[in-house]
Amino acid sequence: MRDLIAIASGLVFGLGLIAGGMAQPLKVRAFLDVFGAWDPSLALVMGGAIAVGIVAFAIARCRPTAWDGEPLQIPTNTTIDARLIGGGVLFGIGWGISGFCPGPAVVAAGSGAASAWIFVVAMLIGMGVHDRFAEPR
Repeated sequence: MRDLIAIASGLVFGLGLIAGGMAQPLKVRAFLDVFGAWDPSLALVMGGAIAVGIVAFAIARCRPTAWDGEPLQIPTNTTIDARLIGGGVLFGIGWGISGFCPGPAVVAAGSGAASAWIFVVAMLIGMGVHDRFAEPR
C-alpha cells in the first residue's frame, strides 16, 4: 500500500507541475521577470499549492499516522537563521538562472529535456557535496 500511495502522490504532483507550467523554464523566468514581461500566472499556481498545503498540514496535525500507517513526522523547528536565509537565496538564484527548481526539473528530465538533465545532475552533485562537508546538526 505504501508504494501505491507514493506512486499516486508522485503522479499527481508531476501532473500538477506540468499543468501549472512549472516544468517550463521560460514560463518560470517570465514569472520572475517582475520588471519586464512579467507573467503572474505561476503566482496562482503557488497560491493554490500553499492553500492545499495549509489544509493538508492542518489535517495531518490531527492524525497520529499517515495513510500508510507510518508515524507522521511533522517538522517543529521554526527558527529563521543564516543557513535558512542563505539556502533560500541560493535556491532563488539557481531558480532564476536555470528556470528550474527540483520537482519540476525531475518532471522535465522525464520528458528528455537536456537542460533539465544538466540541472538534475548538478543538483545531485551539490547535494552530495553538502552531505560530505556539512556539519551535522
